[in-house]
Parts: sequence; C-alpha cells; structure tokens
Amino acid sequence: MAEGFTFADGAYNRHSERRVDDAFMDALWSDPTTPVLVVGGEHLAADDDGLVWRSPGEVPDGDRLYLGTVEGVEHAAVMVRRVPEPSRPLRAVATSLPLAQARLAVHAVGVAQWHRTHPRCARCGAPTDVVDGGHVRRCPECGAQHFPRTDPAVIMLITDDADRALLGRRPDWPPNRYSTLAGFVEPGESLEDAVRRETMEETAVEVAEVRYAASQPWPFPSSLMLGFFGRARTTRITVDGTETADARWFGRDEVTRMTASGELELPGSLSISRWLIERWHGGLVHGEWR
Repeated sequence: MAEGFTFADGAYNRHSERRVDDAFMDALWSDPTTPVLVVGGEHLAADDDGLVWRSPGEVPDGDRLYLGTVEGVEHAAVMVRRVPEPSRPLRAVATSLPLAQARLAVHAVGVAQWHRTHPRCARCGAPTDVVDGGHVRRCPECGAQHFPRTDPAVIMLITDDADRALLGRRPDWPPNRYSTLAGFVEPGESLEDAVRRETMEETAVEVAEVRYAASQPWPFPSSLMLGFFGRARTTRITVDGTETADARWFGRDEVTRMTASGELELPGSLSISRWLIERWHGGLVHGEWR
C-alpha cells in the first residue's frame, strides 16, 4: 500500500551483525574509500548538491556510527556537536535526495539525536560509552546497555460517509495551514485505539474502523510515524483549543480549489501527512471501506 512513499523502500542494508565485528569496523575506518557523513543533531554535512561524503581521514573527531550498505558500498557517519560548513538541517535536504541517500541521512540523524540527549546511564547516572557501531551506549559502572529510542506516533486521515477529509490546524500555524491529525501512542494502548483517542481528544469526532496505511521515520527527534485511514462515526467537531485551534471537513473539489488559490496550505512532500491526503484526494481510500 505504501508503494512510492518517501523512505518506504530503497536498496539499503543496515547489516546489524557487522556492528559488533571489531575487525570489520577497524577495516571500515581504515579504508580511505569509505564514505563518511558528518552529523550533529538535526544537521549534517550537505550543500546545494546534496550530502557531502568525506573519507575517514577528512572528518573531525567524534563518535563513530556504522550506517550500512547501499549499492555494495559501506557507509559510515561521525557524530559531532557542531557540523562544519557546509551543513544543512535534514528537513532542508531530505526531499531532494535520492531515496537511498535520504534513508542514510534519516538513520544518521535519528541515532545522533538520541546520543546527544542520552549521554548518561538511566540506571545509575554514570557517563556511558558508545559501542556496537554507534547503536548502543554501555555503562562502564553498572554494565547496563541502552539502545536508541523510537517513539511511536499515529497520524491519520479520517473520512466521513460523504468521503470528506478531516484536517486540523495547530494554534501556532498560519491561518490557512491544515494537516492530518496526529499524536503519540500511550503505554498499554493499541495503535488503532490511539487513532480513535487522539481524534476524539482533538476534535470530538468518534472514529469507527481504522486501517493501517504506511509508516515513516521522523527523527525530530525520535519518532516513527504510523499512518492510518479511519472512518468517522460522527461528524460534529469541537476542537480542544490546545493542540488543535481549528478543524474542518474538506471535500476534494474544495481542496483542489483552495490549494490553487492559496487559501489552503497543505504539509510539504516530506511528511507522511501529505501522502495520506494525496491518496485520499486521488480517490484511493473510500472504495476500500466497502
């Protein structure tokens, strides 16, 4: 169902077994042909032409990260506090990158973000060491191992019996910007129930059937966006005023007209939200509920 969706496919093998192979890692960083990406927080080495890859001898000191194999070539990254110029935030370059390069960049930024915010052991508070190709932090005091965190979040396009789409606007957005609803999954909650709860909390709309659509890594800082389509049981809207300032039902013709005139601004192409809206707008959702 997610064919053609950003980050949903690509010739990229992470080879997790190689992260613990010391001989392999030594050879990787000794090879001058190994392409290395400098990354720090949401920023990475990039210019107007895309990602800037350097040899191991050309990168600054930092924690090393093994990324994986793309088209038979091993790729790595080095994580630093500040990326030397030229640098760009991931959001600014991701949509212009080839798919495999975009996945490498998302992988690197996601792990780097986690390392930046989790330098100490959650069990005893001691500083931890980066091991296993950059994918584990190990505590030298108590021996605890800590792994990169991923927070599941649902993002959903809700439609009613007239096949209108429910879109909302956050309080800090421009008046004409609308998107699909979204929210984090709570402990002990199924994804489907998270879709229903978040929709109810933000708009008071009750949701019946829920169907999975696609997923997207969203390393800002550490989310996995799980996309769904849902069918509304009720259509009366009452916004919470906190997370959602306004919400409306939109028909296809209305979306076409309003986006063309500038009255409606939709999410950018990087977001799974845009993909969900475009799939609905193309008539690829309503018939699936029959």
